[in-house]
Amino acid sequence: MKRKIVNIDENLCNGCGACIPKCAEGALQIINGKAKLVKDTYCDGLGACLGQCPQGAITVTEREADAFDEKEVHDYLKSKGIQKPVAITPPSNASQKPQWPVKIDLVAPKAPFFQNANLLVAADCSPVSLKNFHDLMAGKVVVIGCPKFNDARAYAQKLTDILSHNNIAGITVLHMEVPCCTGLKWAVNKALEGSGKKVPVKELEVKIGGDIVEL
Repeated sequence: MKRKIVNIDENLCNGCGACIPKCAEGALQIINGKAKLVKDTYCDGLGACLGQCPQGAITVTEREADAFDEKEVHDYLKSKGIQKPVAITPPSNASQKPQWPVKIDLVAPKAPFFQNANLLVAADCSPVSLKNFHDLMAGKVVVIGCPKFNDARAYAQKLTDILSHNNIAGITVLHMEVPCCTGLKWAVNKALEGSGKKVPVKELEVKIGGDIVEL
């Protein structure tokens, strides 16, 4: 049958193993220094491992493959002494499931979810400061960070790489009402300058009382 399944580009894979823990089915292993798909029937094709690869070596492709076999996965994990996590249904008001990872310093610039995306660059305090954060992230790829406790120059370089390798449709910067947090906007401006891209940018500020103001 023809179906969606994970594909690993061995030329890009550096064998770091970051993808292995994210695959709940145990379909990936490091073999001879490279991530490998152990067996087609272990891969559900949903791509939970995609965002874990810092090299952008993992994609989901469509090809002829044996069907995903839940029972075979269960037996395989049981033989390894591993219990597959039980999925929990999110609350109905969670409007969008984000890609993973979301930290600016962890995302891979060539990750496929960035292509043609609207980007939300948010302060990592904002999700817990706003009741409607899920509404703001609807239809966007989200990356978060804190320029106070991390290097804003490193953020600028990562965002430059993201802009350089992808067609970004628009950027929304969401930061808190504190001076250090405006480093996110600085990083975005430096990334636009460094990449030479012209992308529309919207800047939103979260006030201490929880209100949002467009600057």
